[in-house]
Amino acid sequence: MTLAKKLSTALMETRLLILGAQVLFGFEFHGVFQEGFATLPWHSRYLHCVSLVAMVLAMGLLVAPSSQHRIVERGEETHRILRATSMLASLALLPFGLSLGIDVFIGMETIAGTRAGVLVGTAVCVLAGLLWYAFGFAVKLRRGEPMVQDEEKPTQLSTKIDQMLTEARVVLPGAQALLGFQLTVTLTHTFQQLPHSSKLLHAMALCCVALAIVLLMTPAALHRIGFKGEESKSFLSMGSLVVMVAPLPLAIGIAGDIYVAVEKAVESSALGYAAGIAAICILLFLWYVQPLIIRTRLQRPTAA
Repeated sequence: MTLAKKLSTALMETRLLILGAQVLFGFEFHGVFQEGFATLPWHSRYLHCVSLVAMVLAMGLLVAPSSQHRIVERGEETHRILRATSMLASLALLPFGLSLGIDVFIGMETIAGTRAGVLVGTAVCVLAGLLWYAFGFAVKLRRGEPMVQDEEKPTQLSTKIDQMLTEARVVLPGAQALLGFQLTVTLTHTFQQLPHSSKLLHAMALCCVALAIVLLMTPAALHRIGFKGEESKSFLSMGSLVVMVAPLPLAIGIAGDIYVAVEKAVESSALGYAAGIAAICILLFLWYVQPLIIRTRLQRPTAA
């Protein structure tokens, strides 16, 4: 399999994972505003907040390959970005599995009690670890490492455009699902009882996610209307810029709603602020700071 095909496949795999992560995050956020949430034990409420932050970390890791591909590699196909995509996707499965196990625990505890919740939640985490990590490493050891790597070649313009559009599609479906959960939350009775400041923060978060969706859809619309589907370096530059900017309002929107959800779940503004700040720091580091650090480090020998 060629380097281009491997990278394209890796990006498609992260697309599947990020969609699941964003939808699950939306469910977790929406759950805080359900009437039954107030009846949960305190430990379940705190665990629910841990699950939210873990899912933010998973989303950050899954979107990071696209950010590195745009910022570090400028759309070029390299072995470094392929390795980074594989590593980041593998790391994302850890907080994803933890969040999934916690959610199952909370659900089973509500249905059958704490003991059943612990057993089933733990079983889900262990099964995820076995199938996502142990099974994969066992297959890798059996197959062995490939002897030779494909030569890095300049990436064709058509391939760069296709990958840029794919990277926009990686984030778009999940962001749309998240916006749907944000909108339905405003119609719940619990949301109406929030402090005015929390309502305003949620409104800001909702607008940020909507802006991210508009930005992520812009390259496709621009390609059809402005360039009539033609391949152009100008379109690649414009589209890449939009794809790089779009995660910024998405990160702000996620962090804002993390504060709203945590503050409501545990009735603590301090923990809400801590969770919101942690979320924005995680996302900005993975989507912008780390790629810029890597880009600077890789350019330094050339400048010398």
